[in-house]
Amino acid sequence: MKTKIICIALLFLTVNFVHAQDAKEIVSKAYEKSNGKSSYTEMTMKIVRPTYERSISMKTWSLGTDYSMVYITAPAKEKGQVHMKRLKEMWNWQPTINRMIKLPPSMMMQSWMGSDFTNDDLINQSSIVNAYTHKIIGNEKLLDKDCYKIELIPLATANVVWGKVLLWITKDGFDILKSEYYDEDDYLSKTETATDYKTIGGKNIPTVFTTVPADKKGQKTILIMDNIIFDYKLDETFFTQQNMKKIK
Repeated sequence: MKTKIICIALLFLTVNFVHAQDAKEIVSKAYEKSNGKSSYTEMTMKIVRPTYERSISMKTWSLGTDYSMVYITAPAKEKGQVHMKRLKEMWNWQPTINRMIKLPPSMMMQSWMGSDFTNDDLINQSSIVNAYTHKIIGNEKLLDKDCYKIELIPLATANVVWGKVLLWITKDGFDILKSEYYDEDDYLSKTETATDYKTIGGKNIPTVFTTVPADKKGQKTILIMDNIIFDYKLDETFFTQQNMKKIK
């Protein structure tokens, strides 16, 4: 009887360990798919507020989750601005005043381009995989697709903003269809959803991403993917301050 109990306990621990490993692998695959090894993207960001709306068009280049560069193409007021993420640093080139700015840690939680994204959102993308424990807590259907519901809890040593993250990831394609971000007191801070599947860049993927803050009625930010080229030829040497001043 004692041997049987021990075997059952070991089996229980093994199943839970494998489950945890599977959850992290699912999240890793989802982020690898959404970011790709490298990519070039043309997109439109719509910022919706109770009293106004505005749109920003941009081109982006990315290499994994450590490197990205954004060139603003419209409106005319912001055209030519460049934002670059390089590892844990974020830089901004302002051509109208001929100034290169490195964002200090105190600005990480500020809004990016007046949107519902923060500078920290752009800097710490890879932390979702590396700075949290991952656990499958259920299965749900979104957009007629079966999804894993995965809970992410930050590691004790992790330097992250969120106290908890919930992800809904499709079982058949590893697309993140919904994300909920909670603060340290377990209050919902914002929700991100992905919709409008289209074949773009040779893949059938969601192309519209909507972020809604929980405590700001009538406010949201919508990202629309207009064109994507996956496996775009890039390396780390593209992401330099010199190149920020030259790209168009």
